Amino acid sequence: MRGQVTRAAEGFDRRAFTVAEILRMQDAGIIAEDENFELIEGEIVPMQAKSHAHELIKVALNIAIVRALPDHLWMGIESTLYLGPNTFVEPDLTVYPKGPKLEEVKGRDILLAIEVAATSLAYDRGLKARLYARYGVNELWVIDAARRTTLVYRGPDGSGWRDIVERAPEEPLAFAALPGFSIRLATV
Repeated sequence: MRGQVTRAAEGFDRRAFTVAEILRMQDAGIIAEDENFELIEGEIVPMQAKSHAHELIKVALNIAIVRALPDHLWMGIESTLYLGPNTFVEPDLTVYPKGPKLEEVKGRDILLAIEVAATSLAYDRGLKARLYARYGVNELWVIDAARRTTLVYRGPDGSGWRDIVERAPEEPLAFAALPGFSIRLATV
């Protein structure tokens, strides 16, 4: 973010923002539309710059998945996903059915969300993974850009995931919405 970033004092109340308030602040020019942040349960969380490894993996996955997509599915690239009235995130990649407008896509519509993490690994595996489960995202991949390992989360149950498996770079990554699709991060 362009403004000053602070750390909140624990134990003190903080003012929570809604998605609607953030959008109004962007419309008014208070927050620039190109500022890179997410709104997590009402708190503005600035996002870090992306590394070369992060971008390389994201681009390779984008190309591979788009080539395999059937006509009834869309691929979102860093598209804002509105999970609730005070939460939005920007996963690196998403796969969801064609039909609803992007701003109408809900967590349960997302067949696959992918987070490629260089500096945000703990955040993506922790708080964000719980948020994706809470809002019904069907499958989540959190990729460690440095090690090229992937935590695959399946079966959201509202508070967590029923199935979490770590995949090594040599192991194939696949998901149910794209039968026959697989990719090995070791080849990227």
